[in-house]
Amino acid sequence: MILISTNGQVIHLIDAFQGKPLQTLMGHINNKGLPLEASFSPDSQFVFSGSTDGIIHVWCAKTGVKTAVLSCDHTGPVQCVQFNPKYMLLASACTNMAFWLPNIDEEI
Repeated sequence: MILISTNGQVIHLIDAFQGKPLQTLMGHINNKGLPLEASFSPDSQFVFSGSTDGIIHVWCAKTGVKTAVLSCDHTGPVQCVQFNPKYMLLASACTNMAFWLPNIDEEI
């Protein structure tokens, strides 16, 4: 899949071999027309994107369904969202930076 971020309120997933549109991801806010970064999770199952309201949105790449909304102390538009796959660490940034670590429930 190819992930295409826009300066609007839409993110596109395209088939890398056929060029066919697969998903249109919507629901994040970009009312300022900024280039908001989006990225795949290390397993390519989820897409993460920032928004101008300081929130991170998460969609299932296969279905296009929004699966989570992550809130933090971001005071402005979250324009950077990137993963470090070696350590399963997500970093997001506006004027503040946040590091996100997975929380594993030990009771499962």
